Amino acid sequence: MVRRAILAATLMFLLTSFAAAQAKTAKDSTIIFQPVDANLVNQTAYTPLLNAWGFDLLMSNNGFGAGFFLRHEYTDEISGFLDFAISDVKDEGEVDYYDYFTGQSYVPNKVNRLIYMPLVAGIQYRLFKDDIVDNFRPYFSAGFGPSLIFVAPYATPQVDPVTGQSTFSQIDFFSSLKYGRLRYTIGGYIGAGAYFGLDKGSLSGLNVRYYFSPFPGGIQVMTNSIIKNFGGLYITLSFGTLY
Repeated sequence: MVRRAILAATLMFLLTSFAAAQAKTAKDSTIIFQPVDANLVNQTAYTPLLNAWGFDLLMSNNGFGAGFFLRHEYTDEISGFLDFAISDVKDEGEVDYYDYFTGQSYVPNKVNRLIYMPLVAGIQYRLFKDDIVDNFRPYFSAGFGPSLIFVAPYATPQVDPVTGQSTFSQIDFFSSLKYGRLRYTIGGYIGAGAYFGLDKGSLSGLNVRYYFSPFPGGIQVMTNSIIKNFGGLYITLSFGTLY
């Protein structure tokens, strides 16, 4: 009996020691790594770029134009903008001819050169923000503001002393500027387009705009025609920088 009791006590002691060793080993198996310097990992706050400025290249039936823009993003979908553009104005009846003797081109019956300069402030609304990836950002825009029309003489009338007939002598572009004058009206545009790319430091896009600047009194371009509504359809390429 004594021998059995000693053997049972010995077995209980061995089993208890083995279980404690297993528990200690399992507890010590987890290793936690920590940086030596607590400031080694820093959190950096992301500040979005909400402002942009850049240049526009305009194309229309009248030819090419240029301009610049300022833009501020109020929310993820709504932005405000200020656009200024300069574009030539032509009458539908204008036909350019080239004089091989003088080496100059001319437009018969043209009286004035017109330069269209709209200044537009408006709102831009981003479309389908949650449905389209960020490298293609379509939008709709609309705005209004003052429109300036610079009127410069294209030719000066002259009377032939022999025949008594009136003719027109063409004035070159730069010489005509000093005789020009400004006319004013109110206008604006509506448009749609998209920005492309994921570069957070630059802005590039394509849009289509319809400018409208009514001028009830009209401005004469040809001897037999006047223009009462300036503007029209423009395709615009935009290149800018975010800041």
